[in-house]
Amino acid sequence: MTDQTVLVAIDIGTTKVCVLIGEVGGRSGGVDVIGIGQAPSDGLRKGVVIDIDRTVQSVAAAVEAAERLSGLKVRSAFVGISGMHVGSQNSRGMIAVSGRQHDVTREDTLRAIEAARAVSIPNTREILHVIPRGYVVDGQEGVRDPIGMSAVRLEVEAHIVTASSSSVTNLTKCVQKAGVEIDELVLTPLATAEVVLTDEERELGVVLCDIGGDTTDVAVFQDGSIRHCATIQMGARSVTSDLGLLLRVTPDVAETLKIKQGTALPLEVDPDEVMQITSIGEEVPRPITRRHMAQIIEARTAELFDHVAREIEAAGATNRLQAGVVLTGGGALLTGIARAARDQLGMAARVMSPTGLGGLTDSIAAPPYSASSGLLIWGAKHWSGDEDRVAARSLDGVGGRLSRLFRSLMP
Repeated sequence: MTDQTVLVAIDIGTTKVCVLIGEVGGRSGGVDVIGIGQAPSDGLRKGVVIDIDRTVQSVAAAVEAAERLSGLKVRSAFVGISGMHVGSQNSRGMIAVSGRQHDVTREDTLRAIEAARAVSIPNTREILHVIPRGYVVDGQEGVRDPIGMSAVRLEVEAHIVTASSSSVTNLTKCVQKAGVEIDELVLTPLATAEVVLTDEERELGVVLCDIGGDTTDVAVFQDGSIRHCATIQMGARSVTSDLGLLLRVTPDVAETLKIKQGTALPLEVDPDEVMQITSIGEEVPRPITRRHMAQIIEARTAELFDHVAREIEAAGATNRLQAGVVLTGGGALLTGIARAARDQLGMAARVMSPTGLGGLTDSIAAPPYSASSGLLIWGAKHWSGDEDRVAARSLDGVGGRLSRLFRSLMP
């Protein structure tokens, strides 16, 4: 990287598209957010593109807003991907250590990872990530970094994330049609974990729940790395839909009721507290109790966390997650949801906002921006491209290296 490198993150969600432009090695020494843009998302359902043109328009609008704020033209970005089509599995690769001294080198670890990558998957799917979880050196397990160790045989335990090839192609097409090249497609929960989980939590065992509009991404971490990930076909809009159906109100009214008056804890609501609502097709408002509305919300959140419990069980992590559950995403803003998660899952639960960024952080210091913030941090940690890489250039056409560009932009 240059002294000051620009990275761009694009989080394409079901309800919104968020674009962040970040400067690496800026004033804070870390990643400073210098551009933010978002637009309503109208082309995805359950995390999958269903309308390319509308998705392109949403991405382009969010990119343009971020460009206006930063004064830069976006050229490439790290893009998040999730949805029901994403799957994962654990694999193991083994190699003989090369070299006369039998000292493990970086090339050996890469060969072991490639060996783990050689799993049988349908030709309709492709591999997104191969993530080393730990190494085994001549039978000794639990090795984090084997480089430099003497060994004859090296094994790696890896977590492999796959996705539907058609879904990947459609998402890629949408971003490119919006005028942006893709640096890397990143599994959204992996990126989100970068800004809401600590190293200690991953070591102790923790489950991350990123509650979006139509889906909830679940990732289980143990021993410092990811063990299992899945997407639940239920999100914040499931609650809105239930309220609209059972209270006979429009989606907009249901969403407003959920945000302003909703809670997942009906027993903490005064049973005599009454609200007036106007149902569809009626002109005269009618009374409902706030507790009744809370009971509707409670039923849906209980169902959500029942699915989360099943994913924890599928990961073989039941009663082994000492750090509990971390909730984030727009759906985590629902009042009482952390307590509901704690009661349903029987473990500590808390709502987290993204951390670790500088710059315009006041605008994004909230759970709905965890994924986009995490993509920036992921990019800063994993980018290994050319030194002179330019992810964004000056809107007025001024050329030169990024460090010079930013000296001209900053006061």
